Amino acid sequence: MARKPHVLAIPIPAQGHVAPFMKLALQIAANGVQITFVNSESVHERIMASVSADIEEQSLISLVSIPDALESGGAQRNAVDFTKRAQKGMPGSLKSLIEKINQSNINEQITCVLADTTAVWALEVAKEMGIERIAVQVAGPAVLALSLQIPQLVEAGILDKDGILVKGKSISLSKEIPAWSRSDIPWSSSDPEMQKAIFGLSCTVPKIVGLTNLILSNTFYELDASALKLVPNVLPIGPLHARNYMGTFAGNFWPEDSVCISWLDQQTAGSVIYVAFGSTGKFSLQQVDELALGLELTGHPFLWVVRSNLSNGAVTKFPEGFIERIADRGKIVEWAPQEKVLAHPSVACFVSHCGWNSTLEGLSKGIPFLCWPYFTDQLHNKSYICDVWRIGLGVDPDENGIITRHEISTKIKAVLSSDAIKANALHLKELARKSVNEGGSSYKNFKSFIEQIKGA
Repeated sequence: MARKPHVLAIPIPAQGHVAPFMKLALQIAANGVQITFVNSESVHERIMASVSADIEEQSLISLVSIPDALESGGAQRNAVDFTKRAQKGMPGSLKSLIEKINQSNINEQITCVLADTTAVWALEVAKEMGIERIAVQVAGPAVLALSLQIPQLVEAGILDKDGILVKGKSISLSKEIPAWSRSDIPWSSSDPEMQKAIFGLSCTVPKIVGLTNLILSNTFYELDASALKLVPNVLPIGPLHARNYMGTFAGNFWPEDSVCISWLDQQTAGSVIYVAFGSTGKFSLQQVDELALGLELTGHPFLWVVRSNLSNGAVTKFPEGFIERIADRGKIVEWAPQEKVLAHPSVACFVSHCGWNSTLEGLSKGIPFLCWPYFTDQLHNKSYICDVWRIGLGVDPDENGIITRHEISTKIKAVLSSDAIKANALHLKELARKSVNEGGSSYKNFKSFIEQIKGA
């Protein structure tokens, strides 16, 4: 029997990484390639808890786990903390897993390791074991281009050893790519420890050029040509979309509340404001109040994703009487099937943190944005949304750093009333659709990638 292609997919344990990796894995599996999807134990538990009980029977892929790099019972399990510790424990665990798989069936040995661009340790293990290596960039390609330039930027004295901008007011890679100011560099943070950790992670990225001959990017050429030109051996294959191969999409850390779709069915076309800030965004109780009252002020129906951990160290509370006042036009859920929501004809605007997945999902559905970024690449994505693609507006804080109810209401109304923003959004939706349809740029790239895997 001929040796079958068998791909091991390894994201880092963050919702914004696991979800697009799962989409990619399902698309690869749908093309007849065996996939084993590797999560850390804590993430694996959360994903299995959020999907249907018969997931393994329905699944086209195998979901497995390796021990966490984090101390059991440790505080916050986040991607930065994980990556700081990963180099110690994860390579050995991954090597053992590959050896176990390879020994169990000679015809199902791992032929390719598909790893996150920030999981350099996984690519190093694959190289050591003589296995083909492909990196996956789940953020935008401009961030990848910037990370690849870090050694030169440090050598030129533009960045110091901690990644702080010391020469000039901004970093510009080309005239088509928005420049990064000191505050919107991806690793910029008010927490010095966090900044050091994210910069350290970004500094590992240039190693991938020597570890792999292919980098997959969740974007499409027509959207990001100028940034893609700066990345060697990159293949844009996006936008990646959720496929319902598994009954329930298995890339989520929270169970989806599908009741909100039937609620959307009852709303007028093009009337609903969808509000979601990803998996990690947190707000003060004061900011939650202002957001709630701002949504109420618009007079529009809204669907608001409020995670149990949305408020900083506190139980999320709403202004007095708010829930009663908006009962007939507001829907609050803990987690939503976002792509289905954004594709719904009643949705008119996306109030978003501008994570890359949310950015691509909204853009692919032709939805205008109100941008509310808070860290890493989200600030630069906002620059693209507002200044390059012109498909949204940003919110501005007051002198106390609060986005007021008046600012929220005024900006939402401005987005909804802009014919230019709507037209630009629909234009990008059409470009995205063409790219993944037969004959499109991403369609062709994905096909050539599958052929490469099958020939490994």
